[in-house]
Amino acid sequence: MDAELVDWELAVTTARKLVRPGPQISREQAGEVVSELRRLAVEAERHVEDYTRLTPAGPATPITVVDRLEWVRSNVAGLRVLTSPLLGKLSEQQRGNLAAAVGRRVTGVQIGTALAYLAGKVLGQYEVFLPPEEYQAGRDDPGPPDVPGSVGRLSLVAPNIAHAEAAMGVVPRDFRMWVCLHEQTHRSQFTAVPWLRTHLESEITAFIEATDLDPDVLADRVRSAMSALRGAVFDREADSPSVVEALQTPAQRAVLDRLQAIMTLLEGHADQVMDAVGPKIVPTVADIRTKFEGRRGGGSPIDRFVRRLLGLDLKLQQYRQGGAFVRAVVAQAGVTGFNTVWESPAALPTRAELVDPTAWMQRVLGSRPPISA
Repeated sequence: MDAELVDWELAVTTARKLVRPGPQISREQAGEVVSELRRLAVEAERHVEDYTRLTPAGPATPITVVDRLEWVRSNVAGLRVLTSPLLGKLSEQQRGNLAAAVGRRVTGVQIGTALAYLAGKVLGQYEVFLPPEEYQAGRDDPGPPDVPGSVGRLSLVAPNIAHAEAAMGVVPRDFRMWVCLHEQTHRSQFTAVPWLRTHLESEITAFIEATDLDPDVLADRVRSAMSALRGAVFDREADSPSVVEALQTPAQRAVLDRLQAIMTLLEGHADQVMDAVGPKIVPTVADIRTKFEGRRGGGSPIDRFVRRLLGLDLKLQQYRQGGAFVRAVVAQAGVTGFNTVWESPAALPTRAELVDPTAWMQRVLGSRPPISA
């Protein structure tokens, strides 16, 4: 997005100042972590494909191992791509008024602050929306100069993985493979299902287009956000809206329901696969899962406050709800039956079906299927 709305360079600068340094390990140890993550990411790809039966199409996906600052930089680039549709909407309305009300520098600082927090938490991600030049930045191999922008990129945040495995006291190699299984599942989803990226992008565009830029409406949304902020401070009901949710318009909430259903499915599928594949190649997977679940829901009061403020608790719910859905369908219909979900957008579960897997199976598979492979 252009400089009139967000100072993206200031966002990166702010994050650079606020992001915490990684764990104190030697250069040799750091090199070992990076080297093993690269190797395990490649190995995990085969295990995920064998289990999910999802065959990627197109060129190989770039794999990169990054530090926290590089993660921030690449995510700023991704945000610019995601928010670019808003430019057309701004050109039709009073862009200057919005910039005056919010302030491009203030917005840049806010984004940088949020990314600085997240930079210390994220273990890895499959980056779907990036400008073409980003596919060359930080790659483990130079690759062809004309890598298409739709390939995506798998990124692993080495300092966060090293910190998490030490904090939980788990076997490093096993934990690293476990994380790679999760991210490789996301890679398989987007590279083996040709319509998924376009569908997700269209829903995000619909969400952005539903943005109401009227100053009075924005003021009402800000007041709602402040109420949500007070709720986060005093730890009110768990289902009270986050600040992010409170800023949404009614039209955006309708789109968000569909987006949340998609993301819940994707996260739940990755969560299920990493455990289903795990016992064969990750001997300590049960110990890792137990300790990781405790870590997900833990943290200091300030940490929990920030998670609620940013709506990150929703992601934890997505892992659990989505994982339960996928496990239930696989138990009844097998992997083949579950993979029907990838046939078309119409086969995706609704939010209601995510908590009622039988309803999804009856609608998409025709009946409650017997257990199959």
